[in-house]
Amino acid sequence: MLDSLDGLSVGDSLGQVFPIVRRSTVAELRAGSVPPAPWGWTDDTEMACSVVAELLERGGIEQDRLALAFANRFDAGRDYGWWAQQTMNKVRRGVHWRKAAGAVYNGEGSCGNGGAMRVAPLGAFYADKPDRVVAEAVRSAQVTHLHPEGVAGAVAVALAAAHAGRARIGGTRPVPAEFITAVLERLEDGETAQLIRRARELVGAPAERAAEELGTGIRVLSQDTVPFTMWVAATYLDDYPTAITTCIAAGGDSDTTSAIVGGIVAAYTGGGAGTGVPESWIASREALPAWFEQIRETRSGRKPGSGLFRRWFSGRPGGGDPPRPTREPW
Repeated sequence: MLDSLDGLSVGDSLGQVFPIVRRSTVAELRAGSVPPAPWGWTDDTEMACSVVAELLERGGIEQDRLALAFANRFDAGRDYGWWAQQTMNKVRRGVHWRKAAGAVYNGEGSCGNGGAMRVAPLGAFYADKPDRVVAEAVRSAQVTHLHPEGVAGAVAVALAAAHAGRARIGGTRPVPAEFITAVLERLEDGETAQLIRRARELVGAPAERAAEELGTGIRVLSQDTVPFTMWVAATYLDDYPTAITTCIAAGGDSDTTSAIVGGIVAAYTGGGAGTGVPESWIASREALPAWFEQIRETRSGRKPGSGLFRRWFSGRPGGGDPPRPTREPW
């Protein structure tokens, strides 16, 4: 889980800063040249930290608690969309989250990509409990996204991260089409699921074609964000730097696509040299919130990132390396 959070937050921060700084080209990024530190993270990371904190403290998602955590930690400077700001402010004023989230889009609820962007660590946490992944992902999404497509996007990402974590523990590397199939088998039908099926059909195609057909989050919806991330994660499951570079090169809502893909892929690769999350990238990312580090250290009884606690929540009980084969919908 903690590796997944690192992968998510690094992807988010690099995806956010790269289009702004532009001191490196995509070709240079592929060659290992990255923008100067620090890389600031967005609402993707802020909300993911709250999800992980709930799992560390409670072992599951309690919706009332999670909604209040989101609202109380809400920082408008973290690139939250307009609807997100409205929802968070309502919850802060005492409006129940279900009423606040249900008021979005004339009572339909949001089908944005916000539920998906923050959920990968939850999937990694429940890697050995596939039946629970769906229920907990639904609960985590509903506090802000009540539209079925917004929920489906979160479920798909959680399932992908859980499958990645199981593959890591089992020492296997799923082939891309089988990886996507594992997500679809537990996903309810709808537009997001239909486009994920198309992502499976596009396995082996150039990334440019996959991005063009599936979308890169330009509309900031689950439907035009999650399918492409499934394609990227399945294709580059064992290569974190390439997966993130592929998202950034595709453009669109690159901080969110990179956060989603980063969280899934890091659940498989972990961190460190080679094809995991580069240590230099983690060092370049802005530090995670102090309140989160405090919770992590308190719950572990150790310094963050150390010892058995991290290996357990990273999905690597033995500590070994894996095999080496301005958004609006919110």
